[in-house]
Amino acid sequence: MLRRRLEAALYCLFLLLGSFLVVESAIGVNWGTISFHKMKPSTVVDLLKSNRVEKVKLFDADSRVLKALMGSGIQVMVGIPNEMLASLSSSSLASDLWVRQNVSSYVVKGGVDIRYVAVGNEPFLTSYNGEYQSYIMPALLNIQQSLAKANLASYVKLVVPCNADAYESSLPSQGAFRPELTQLMTQIVSFLNSNGSPFIVNIYPFLSLYGNSDFPQDYAFFEGTTHAVTDGSNIYYNAFDGNYDTLVSALTKIGFGQMPIVIGEVGWPSDGAMGANLTAARVFNQGLINHVLSNKGTPLRPGVPPVDVYLFSLLDEGAKSVLPGNFERHWGIFSFDGQAKYPLNLGLGNKVLKNAKNVEYLPSRWCIANPFRDLADVTNHIKLACSVADCSTLNYGGSCNGIGAKGNISYAFNSYYQLQMQNEKSCEFDGLGMITFRDPSIGECRFLVGVTDHRSLSSRSSGESALIWVSILWVFWTLIL
Repeated sequence: MLRRRLEAALYCLFLLLGSFLVVESAIGVNWGTISFHKMKPSTVVDLLKSNRVEKVKLFDADSRVLKALMGSGIQVMVGIPNEMLASLSSSSLASDLWVRQNVSSYVVKGGVDIRYVAVGNEPFLTSYNGEYQSYIMPALLNIQQSLAKANLASYVKLVVPCNADAYESSLPSQGAFRPELTQLMTQIVSFLNSNGSPFIVNIYPFLSLYGNSDFPQDYAFFEGTTHAVTDGSNIYYNAFDGNYDTLVSALTKIGFGQMPIVIGEVGWPSDGAMGANLTAARVFNQGLINHVLSNKGTPLRPGVPPVDVYLFSLLDEGAKSVLPGNFERHWGIFSFDGQAKYPLNLGLGNKVLKNAKNVEYLPSRWCIANPFRDLADVTNHIKLACSVADCSTLNYGGSCNGIGAKGNISYAFNSYYQLQMQNEKSCEFDGLGMITFRDPSIGECRFLVGVTDHRSLSSRSSGESALIWVSILWVFWTLIL
């Protein structure tokens, strides 16, 4: 055990010395996995590497994901979900076990380059009503002690990703943490500072625009605005800089004005709401990347950009809750299957995004509304399909909203059918559905085909021959109509 700890300490020292050679703002990505259709983690890691992404932020410590990242050289932030904070804050044994299983067992030669552990995820959201506040400091202290026992405390840094609603102001220079958080945030920031950790904040100009009809749209982007905000001698031309400097002011008020800042999440969704589309997502994300990598900084920190910026997100997550809005499932710069949604230069060496390779799809077939049946009684079937599968693009502002009633039915049926791994019975809907081998996608409305592994690909339903003939008949019927 002692030898293993010594090897881990020497390995971390080697990496730490290497990291001092280049210190500059870098673009990373968030890799969320709340999806119905998950690519193999190894395929996602290959996608990261082909796009030269060197930093990735995770929301948990999934062993399959961490194993896939071994030997990749990608710097990793692993996350501790809010639901685990209570146990980790109350038990040093629990924190020792968590660190041993999820950090020290991977931070070895040829392992995973874990740089950060995120203790909770936006634990101070106002919607949580203070549920997690009392757990943060005890959890930080316990996990820090556990990292020290594993000789990793000098290399793996603890952070607490915060949402921008942790602070408030009418102008950036007046920024301050919410009154009920001020004392706790002072303790947390003091702890982070003493251990060499940055402050991590998530900034979403899209949410400001989505939640406020009076918010000027051009101020959310980086292309110039007719609604610049004047704050004394400083002028703000975009919401990102204004939000960032509001945090700088809040940190200054509690005595940590020089605290390094990392942007843990920032991005723009491409579907599911008005203003969430491919063009807006591309313009925002490219503008953000260019702005950050220009090293201009902000009015309160000129020439000092964020330490790192993690785009939200790498992939669409079709199983996320849509309570905040249907856009929640469409933040990815890639679709769920690793295909780039739009041209984007991450500033990492490639001028455009490269698609995932060797993605293992289900067969090219879809479930659609049966053109030979009266669809008058289809409502309950649509409700069933969409209560299980993702139909968020059908809603107002979505890319599939305008494909017509029959198109909506087909989209709902197909979403459910793909989720059920193309099980033949999942397309029955009391005879109202039928399977086709002709792609029913319309314009920007894409009818997906699920992804799978080799075992699923090697299995075929006994009725596949019959399905082929049914599809041929349907194609023939549509051609003669």
